[in-house]
Amino acid sequence: MSKRRLAILGSTGSIGTQTLDVVSKHPDLFEVELLTAYSNTSLLVEQAIKFNANAVVICDEMRYKEVQAALVNHDIKVFAGTDSIESLVQGSNIDIVVTAMVGFSGLKPTLSAIKAGKIIALANKETLVVAGEMVTALAAKSGSAIIPVDSEHSAIFQCLQGERAEIEKIILTASGGPFLHKSKKDLEKVTVEEALNHPKWQMGAKVSIDSASMMNKGLELIEAYWLFKQPVEKIEIIIHPQSIIHSMVQFTDGSISAQMSTPDMRLPIQYAITYPYRIDLDTARIDFTKLGKLDFIVPDREKFRAIDIAYKSITKGGNTPCAMNAANEIAVASFLNGEIPFTYIPEIIEEVISKFHYIEKPTLDNIYETDLQARELAIKHKIKLKK
Repeated sequence: MSKRRLAILGSTGSIGTQTLDVVSKHPDLFEVELLTAYSNTSLLVEQAIKFNANAVVICDEMRYKEVQAALVNHDIKVFAGTDSIESLVQGSNIDIVVTAMVGFSGLKPTLSAIKAGKIIALANKETLVVAGEMVTALAAKSGSAIIPVDSEHSAIFQCLQGERAEIEKIILTASGGPFLHKSKKDLEKVTVEEALNHPKWQMGAKVSIDSASMMNKGLELIEAYWLFKQPVEKIEIIIHPQSIIHSMVQFTDGSISAQMSTPDMRLPIQYAITYPYRIDLDTARIDFTKLGKLDFIVPDREKFRAIDIAYKSITKGGNTPCAMNAANEIAVASFLNGEIPFTYIPEIIEEVISKFHYIEKPTLDNIYETDLQARELAIKHKIKLKK
């Protein structure tokens, strides 16, 4: 395997830091060309120096001078603003772009990298949720390969390697999050701290709350729809609390392939940036004699309403998933800020989906207009609910 040159968008977040952990263990195989962060200047500077990055981008332009001053004695270029990312990811010095920016913000940089034909290690699922048709069409045109980083989609991707059989069903597994065994009534009183306390995975705040509401699985449903080109009725969600099987593919002869490992996001990250090779990784190994059992549970869709919201959104199509995603981002931020109870998250999303302006074939401008409109509607409904 020849050395691969990486751009890591969102390097100070959970996926970004774990990507750099993988890189640190194989310095002969990777070269860090570009690191970006929204506002975590101290960690960005530390990463840039440690990995001798060619360039960094601080998205918060107010912090540019701070980063520039910290790196003045190092041969590292400093840029500010997301527009800089869109330009830099197209550079000939970059082979793979790890898209780990949070939420809707990752769309334009990812599209820019795809236009340039880069390999995309996709950790920003919202890119496909809000503009899946546009993203996949552009990738087909440019020859850009999209390799999923989400553990579930990486599992499906791995299960399909070398297969020529027809897919009968994709089975997306979910841990069930921290509230699997709580009642619908209990959810009215859960705290932010409880929602962030995931039993299996260490993730950023936004993803952790999405996991608690199971909107994360709804977003993954839509992502799987675009990545694997399967009708939504062929994608099933089941809860698997042990998080050992990361997803499965059932073929038309009845056989099922599953990808299994202990819960460690570095594995799908590493697979995405080394594909089609596998290299050493210090993950904990599964001891089947001590594992005991693997459980599988049908999700409670009354308690976890986000699942049905996502199914309905992708079935309606057009800009509906974009509106759903924007409403969810506002609702999650509002819960994290202590403005609303946990159970208001699906209420806000449903209200937005019932009122936004539907467009069957949205352009990129339409996507941005929808995102803005949905956020405004979500904020209005949040204020109404608080009264």
